[in-house]
Amino acid sequence: MATKEPSGKSAAIMAYILIVGVLIALSMNIGEDRSKFASFHIRQALGLSIVFVSLGLMVSNFDNWMITASMYIFVGVLWSFGLFSAAAGRMTPVPLLGAFFQKFFKNL
Repeated sequence: MATKEPSGKSAAIMAYILIVGVLIALSMNIGEDRSKFASFHIRQALGLSIVFVSLGLMVSNFDNWMITASMYIFVGVLWSFGLFSAAAGRMTPVPLLGAFFQKFFKNL
């Protein structure tokens, strides 16, 4: 038995390709046939991109590879979780921050 793919799966996966992917996914998900699945993952990916940039700006003030590595591991784990969730067709928010992203970007 074949399982039904959620509509907007390609846009959801595309959203996790840095900030450019979020912009492309937003353009793919505009119109009447807007997918709730794609919108969910666009919000998650946009939040992760903003967290990555803001943490990167804060961490750049320190000249310590352990702090930098910790930031990359933290964001990388959350990003991987979101990407694999989108690829599996699940609408699972990323740990720690996912619920906040859904509330903050609810108009996307």
